[in-house]
Amino acid sequence: MRIYGLIITCIVLLSMTGCGGGGSSRNSDSGDDNGGNGNGGPQYQVEVRRTSFGIPHIKASNYGNMGYGYGYVHAEDNLCILAEDLLTIRGERAKYLGRDGTYTIVSNGSTANNVDSDFFWKFIATDEAIAPLKNSDQEAIDATKGFVAGYNRYVKELKAGQHPGRHLACRNEAWLTEITADDMFRRYFRLTLLASSSVFVNEVSQAKPPGPDNLPLPIDLDDILALDPAALPLSDGLPIGSNMYALGPDATSEESLLLGNPHFPWTGTERLYLTHLELPDAEIMGASLYGVPAVLIGFNEHFAWSHTVSTAYRFTFYELTLNPADPTQYLYDGEMRDMDANEVTINILEDDGTSTSETRTLYRSHYGPMLELAVSGIPVLEWSPLKAYTLRDANAENGSLMNQFFRWNRAQSFEEFVELHGSVLGVPWVNTAATGPGKPAYYGDVTVVPNVSDGKVQTCGALPLQVVLGQLMPGLPILDGSRSDCEWDNDEDAPRPGIFGPANLPKITRNDWVHNCNDSYWVSNPAEPLTGFAAIIGDEGTERTLRTRLCMQQVIKRLDSSDGRPGNLFNLDTLQEVALESTVLSEQLARQSVLSSYCALPTPILSTGGTPVEISDACSILASWDGKNNLNSVGGHIWREFWRGTGGPLPVATPLDDLLWLTPFSASDPVNTPATLNVLNPIVATALADGVQKVLDSPFELDTPMGQIQHSGAHDSVIPIFGGEGFEGSFTIANARGGGLEEDGYNITYGNSYIQTVTWDTAGNPVAEGFITYSQSGDPASPYYKNMTEAYSAKEWIKFPYLEADIAADTIETLNLSE
Repeated sequence: MRIYGLIITCIVLLSMTGCGGGGSSRNSDSGDDNGGNGNGGPQYQVEVRRTSFGIPHIKASNYGNMGYGYGYVHAEDNLCILAEDLLTIRGERAKYLGRDGTYTIVSNGSTANNVDSDFFWKFIATDEAIAPLKNSDQEAIDATKGFVAGYNRYVKELKAGQHPGRHLACRNEAWLTEITADDMFRRYFRLTLLASSSVFVNEVSQAKPPGPDNLPLPIDLDDILALDPAALPLSDGLPIGSNMYALGPDATSEESLLLGNPHFPWTGTERLYLTHLELPDAEIMGASLYGVPAVLIGFNEHFAWSHTVSTAYRFTFYELTLNPADPTQYLYDGEMRDMDANEVTINILEDDGTSTSETRTLYRSHYGPMLELAVSGIPVLEWSPLKAYTLRDANAENGSLMNQFFRWNRAQSFEEFVELHGSVLGVPWVNTAATGPGKPAYYGDVTVVPNVSDGKVQTCGALPLQVVLGQLMPGLPILDGSRSDCEWDNDEDAPRPGIFGPANLPKITRNDWVHNCNDSYWVSNPAEPLTGFAAIIGDEGTERTLRTRLCMQQVIKRLDSSDGRPGNLFNLDTLQEVALESTVLSEQLARQSVLSSYCALPTPILSTGGTPVEISDACSILASWDGKNNLNSVGGHIWREFWRGTGGPLPVATPLDDLLWLTPFSASDPVNTPATLNVLNPIVATALADGVQKVLDSPFELDTPMGQIQHSGAHDSVIPIFGGEGFEGSFTIANARGGGLEEDGYNITYGNSYIQTVTWDTAGNPVAEGFITYSQSGDPASPYYKNMTEAYSAKEWIKFPYLEADIAADTIETLNLSE
């Protein structure tokens, strides 16, 4: 067995649970007899067995019982993290935490102060907004109610003084309260909006009509065009990512294979939690975002699947033509309509301990909330006496989110899984790849996308902003809100109006392989490009990122046997080697050019400030670097700081030095182009000097191994982490989300998160190994706070016990819960 740290875990748990011999057993009965099962017995009854590293195996007779066990153990592991998020979505941060704090949705980059955050969520996550989710399938409703009961059970135990030493960050806080089912439906709603409305917390919560005390700023199109596209919300998609492969029979030496490898934050509620759910009509194992009692990425004996963040936009802006005499009225088909005025009141804890309230009037059009957008101080979408802007969000109308995953969890075949992808069409913002034993590889960006064709943008685009913003955020429509013919279209095969149906969404099934590493669907397999889809879904015929190119090259080289490994097919071992190999594509493309040009110069090279930088020692280290970012690799930090600088604005002094690469991108060869570093480009030389100087100015020597520089930022002890960043062409992601090499090195707070490698044995049973890279629990007092992270650091793959014999042999604790 490849299980790391079991002995350590046993020692930590010994006083509480015992190890070996099937583990210890805790029987917990609240004494309440609510007769919820209709037989005079307890309302909830469930068995939870934990195996090594804290993996809960929840065995239940129905979905309510499953949710109860899930809610209890999730609270046991991650109470404070989830409680703060639920507090936020209720619009109560300022009520309990004061007006001065802030809250960041790490997964989309939106940061707002507590007051603006509360106004946004009170305005957006209304009872009416969550009503469609409350009409989900009964399994989802029952699991949600059970989760609430299990979570509340743990909170009551904590408040009664049980579990001493646990959850010190919140156990005595007034904001740690019991929750309701509506809290959880708001949590689902918040997750649905991750790539849309919740990006605009400030823009919505601060929007108000013009008046004497709110004079509109003039719009300057030239100023907007001069903006850095990276500064615009979602201009480059969500600041999260993933890798995934589905490998079919033609690419594998045994059974089909799947790699799931989301790159999510190591902090906050977009962490992932690993569970195994055993129900009479379903058995599924995998990971979910905090607070969702279902498997969102996982596997069973029939199929395995994963997700990556899609490039499609989930919303459109509408430009409204206003009544000059009343900026809260807008023109629609020749008549004036009133905006809906919503008075929103929040409570605020002041610095002196008193409680006050504040009220704002926030507005909606029939499309959705009004908003104002400024970027770097430049007004982009401004509410003036003549024009205003509103947002229609397809995922705010998506009541099928929970049905999608609960039905997938219950699917009985690979074919049913694929059919449900299109028939439910509830996936909010991620691509999907899947396979199964003896099954082909499937990919689809079959997601909730506004039905706005390229032709509709041409006839309904709000000029001139559509043209201007179209250059900064390609594919995002700004439509004329004054005409009903500019409403979203309807497809006959779509389960709901206003979104594309499956026939107009990209998907592919092949016997060899498919992938996605966060570029668009276009070359999910370069042998069969997907084309002809609306620009709002993604781009076609454009340059791929270095990470996507490495994703494709790794498979291609394996299958043509040019990767240096025996044979020419994948098995579980080779897939795992590829997943954690920590190679860097920019190094493969450019290191030799650097060594043979700049490193051959007899004199120092100049930094951005014109200071000469001696690079000879750095060049010697780069020459002997293994080209990876493993813990013992030496030189990767020099290369990273150099390559970081090559992404700056390029000077245009000659026809040659305005390009980073001499071989340009070719749509006929997206895997291998662009290529050949342009060493005549002066910004490349300057970037090398700056990068070397950055390392020389740091506490780290040029020859310091990566394992002494890069470490987890989610733990209270130093755990070295391998991997690199996407901009440098890394596949194995470890991201410090900062400006580069800091005094404490690279403090990893984002990157590889949940990893699953899945295949099937000759009897059709799933064989799965992987990690939760930051471990199962966010509570420093938990025995499961860092043990998976330590295993990940050592590349000791963890077996995910699925078969009963494997679970029984590895059980370290059994918890029998009833209420």
